Amino acid sequence: MRSDLPWLSRNAAAVGAIAVASVTALAACSSSSTSSSSAGSSSSPSSKAPITIGASLSLTGDFSADGQAFQRGYQLWAKDVNSSGGLLGRTVQLKILNDNSSPTQVQTNYQTLFASDHVALAFGPFSSLLTTPSASVAARYGYALVEGAGGAPAVFSSPANMSAHNVFDVSLPITDEMIPFVNWVASLPPSERPATAAYPMAEDPFADPPVQLAQAKLQALGVKTVYSKIFPEEESSYKPAADQVAATGAQAVLLGSTDVPTVAAFMQAFAQQHYNPKMFICAAGPDQGAAFVSVVGKQNATGMMVPNGWYPGYANPDSQKMVQAYVAQYGGNPSDVNADVAEAYSVGQVMAQAVKATGGTDNAKIISYLHSGVTLSTVQGPVKFNELGMNDSAAAFVFQWQKDTTFRQVLPASAPGSVPIINPKPGWAS
Repeated sequence: MRSDLPWLSRNAAAVGAIAVASVTALAACSSSSTSSSSAGSSSSPSSKAPITIGASLSLTGDFSADGQAFQRGYQLWAKDVNSSGGLLGRTVQLKILNDNSSPTQVQTNYQTLFASDHVALAFGPFSSLLTTPSASVAARYGYALVEGAGGAPAVFSSPANMSAHNVFDVSLPITDEMIPFVNWVASLPPSERPATAAYPMAEDPFADPPVQLAQAKLQALGVKTVYSKIFPEEESSYKPAADQVAATGAQAVLLGSTDVPTVAAFMQAFAQQHYNPKMFICAAGPDQGAAFVSVVGKQNATGMMVPNGWYPGYANPDSQKMVQAYVAQYGGNPSDVNADVAEAYSVGQVMAQAVKATGGTDNAKIISYLHSGVTLSTVQGPVKFNELGMNDSAAAFVFQWQKDTTFRQVLPASAPGSVPIINPKPGWAS
């Protein structure tokens, strides 16, 4: 986290230092893996052998903020399950290995989980970049890989999944994420639509597809493209790309981002160049709740948009129950719960329903069941997998940070729970 941003909130540097210290401590104490079951359960599972579920997560490295949020989501689900008697009367135990955000290490981790640890079930990692190689290992060992953050087309079209059909993404397919934004622009009077748009994209299979589809559709509406480039996903590349976008003066920016640091770097560069697009939507980053606001500051967050299939105020009873449990477990406010937690929790819910329906942990039976056309329930809403493992029932929303640091659903405008969008985006804090 950069501490030299003049427009950060007053507590940002301190929060960032605490976060870095926490990650360091986690990496040092965990010896690259963590195991957990429930604590203080009110209805203890029987003495049957536990069900061990393996996962690789990015507890350190570029995706550490997301990886740690996923870990909390998995652990919260396990605690809730064990507090209710476990799965089929058996305690759930998680074995989580740290992949350091590395596509190479994630393969090694799943190889260890399957061949050495012989876990019963597998949960996916964070990001499409890590899910694709993980799915290949899972296919080789005959495991269903239920995941919540690997929604890029490349994940589903990989040779391993095309053969084994063992990947199941419980979340919204990423390609369609920005369609509500495109539809909203189309609904505006021509005089209110952005005349120009820029499409900077990190080199990532998650970040690019929704931006590229939105670009094609906005061009068809007459929005002129003034910038469309893919930049390396490394810190040294962020500012040069952002400066190039600022030089175009584009009225709308659709950023193919994967995390908070990418978005924060673009926001800082724009502010330094005295450039403020009327519309600014990012593939990921603003959905990270307090992790986003603590870095960019409350005033700068206002007006920023992000697509997703969930937010803390989602009107779903299971979701509200999970949010309350999260706050009770980890502290903070409901708005601090980011979408990663819901995605991870949903992974556990889907796997639990499959285990109960099939009467055990036979992965072949679980794969067959999840491909049977059944509709499952999660904190993110309904889940129904197509032949490639994508969730065809997921809803697409766009969220925006609004005044008083509230994260609100704004699109589709006609959807229950949506509030009026802030347009244009307010200026940066001085």
